[in-house]
Amino acid sequence: MQLKNARILIIDDDEDVLIALKLLLKQKVNEVVTAKNPNTILSILTKESFDVVILDMNFNGLVNTGNEGIFWLNKIKSSYPRLQVVLITAYADIDLAVRSLKLGAADFIVKPWKNDKIIEILTDLVHQKSSSNSKAVSLASTQRIVGESEPMQHIFSKLDKIAPTDANVLILGENGTGKDLIARAIHENSLRKNQSFVKVDIGSLTESLFESELFGYVKGAFTGANTDRKGRFEEAHGGTLFLDEIGNISLNQQARLLTVLQNRKVTPIGSNKAIDIDIRLICATNMPIQELADESRFRKDLIYRINTVDITIPALRIRGTDITLLAHHFVSLYAEKYNKGEYSFTPGFIKKLKEHSFPGNVRELQYTLERTIIMAEGHELTENDLSFSVIEQALPAETTKQTNLEAIEKKTILRVIDENNGNISKSAKALGITRTALYRRLNKYDL
Repeated sequence: MQLKNARILIIDDDEDVLIALKLLLKQKVNEVVTAKNPNTILSILTKESFDVVILDMNFNGLVNTGNEGIFWLNKIKSSYPRLQVVLITAYADIDLAVRSLKLGAADFIVKPWKNDKIIEILTDLVHQKSSSNSKAVSLASTQRIVGESEPMQHIFSKLDKIAPTDANVLILGENGTGKDLIARAIHENSLRKNQSFVKVDIGSLTESLFESELFGYVKGAFTGANTDRKGRFEEAHGGTLFLDEIGNISLNQQARLLTVLQNRKVTPIGSNKAIDIDIRLICATNMPIQELADESRFRKDLIYRINTVDITIPALRIRGTDITLLAHHFVSLYAEKYNKGEYSFTPGFIKKLKEHSFPGNVRELQYTLERTIIMAEGHELTENDLSFSVIEQALPAETTKQTNLEAIEKKTILRVIDENNGNISKSAKALGITRTALYRRLNKYDL
């Protein structure tokens, strides 16, 4: 990545500093976002992705110890450990500089700064991010997709190759694994990133709404059609159309969708004029690919049309240490949202999280931790603070005997991956198979 493509977030309570840095950087980078209140940092990072954060070290005019900057550095690195943070202060304290670097700061700048020095630092950091094979990956939007486990690094590597192309993508995975985040990451790192990203929960559309929602209609086409309305295909023209839960649509809907994708034209209801469409198509489903291949349920010619490349998002239960990483992320997020302060975890809290199978995946973990923050009495979270929802039915532990060979293999794979904290290379070695063979089995069992 070049500096001109980078997105920079600057947090400083001095309006003059924000203006000066924005004027310096706006011609050099893709986008500069500024904020005066550090309490907004995590909410900003949740909504948008950045390559570098420039963070002031002193937000309290009465106390210039740098502790405020250290506090917010820790908060950022806890939720986004691979995000580059540059600290900036008016006080040239070498001890403080060393301390901040040890805590994960990428660099340290003293006010008044030299413009060329800031440009040099940012250029180096952006270049390091682009050329490195580290866990951060070069995709800017993966800052919001928290994960360091090997299964997620495999996903990030695939995204890095897929995103810049115009290939249609089919995203597979259980409910709650984050298929919508992956779809948006593909769009935001594509050549269409400055155009529309239009999401449709296509599986929820009735037969009567399917055509009007996707293809649009003209005034007078039916009772209640008082004006012309663009369909979602036309809204996404030039950009990306994301069709979620595509595995749930009927054969009749599939036939109409296939016609549009083949002809690259839509005809609004009540019109005789076809409209050209230029979209990149991303689809998602929680249905295993083997079920989609059953032509009694899904047209094979449509599968080939939507599935130039497929990505299977791993279930949370095989992502090892990502559970702890995500726990820190969500606890920080909801602690800020509900003005609760900082939290720490006991070993029992982490143990209980890791022992849960999370059938609802990341979504279940997120809502579990939001509930935990709301209900917690103290600021050290223990196993007693965790309460899992009965909405999700946990996977059975040892309640039934496994007699089916495939079930035994699946159970063994899950156990070995868990023992190796999600490390696929180590797990494959322990199982006596290659990494490629293990990935094939993960796809086979929809893990």
